Amino acid sequence: MRIVRFSAAPNEAARWGVLEGSDVFVTEGPGGTRSGEHLPLAAVRLLAPARPTKIVCVGRNYFGHIREMGNDSEPLPEEPGLFLKGPNTLADPFSDIPYPHFTSEFHYEGELAVVIGKRILPGTPRPMDHVLGYTAGIDLTARDRQRSDLQWARAKSADAFCPLGPWVETDIEPGRTVVRTFVNGVRRQEGRTDDMIFPVSVILGHITTFMTLEEGDVVLTGTPEGVGEIFPGDRVEVTVDGLGAPLVMTVSGEEA
Repeated sequence: MRIVRFSAAPNEAARWGVLEGSDVFVTEGPGGTRSGEHLPLAAVRLLAPARPTKIVCVGRNYFGHIREMGNDSEPLPEEPGLFLKGPNTLADPFSDIPYPHFTSEFHYEGELAVVIGKRILPGTPRPMDHVLGYTAGIDLTARDRQRSDLQWARAKSADAFCPLGPWVETDIEPGRTVVRTFVNGVRRQEGRTDDMIFPVSVILGHITTFMTLEEGDVVLTGTPEGVGEIFPGDRVEVTVDGLGAPLVMTVSGEEA
């Protein structure tokens, strides 16, 4: 099932639906009961397919990315290394993201994203049963500010630093898919999720030892090797095998 969040008019509130072929069937909430109304996909604007209270991110979850970041002399992590992005970072698919004025090293990181469908309290058994589905995400990063700042708030959590979409697919097997990133049509990243140090089940189990995941929360599962800079005018596409369409963003001119 492909679950979409969309708007059919410029000032219309966001709605949920299920995409079948080229039609969007309106639902009561994500994956909920159909209302009977349907619209052509071409007539709607797709929005980020989640409403998170937080976005939990995993760093250093692929061996290749650990090497390219110069951390291969350190011991491998014994548990998932986590950081947060705020809800303000969420950006819709096909967005134009302004090049941030506070960085000279704006980087993409394509990732498999997990969308939570039902609250997971600490100690909840089988947290994977509470997953709504999977989509593509981009962990935009001001790399120079990641090095220079005491914490990563500016480097990772500026406005629109987490494009997500284009929809949630419920039928992806998270341990058996492939994440790819293309910049201006050139493939820059390709990572098999079975190469993750910590699979999705371990990540969710670790997070929920100490933190409640709410319905709509998003977990970014780490990026494969091949991260790099992007510049005004660049088009970034992230694909996840089984999702059916890429997440697309474009870097626009520098912020005022």
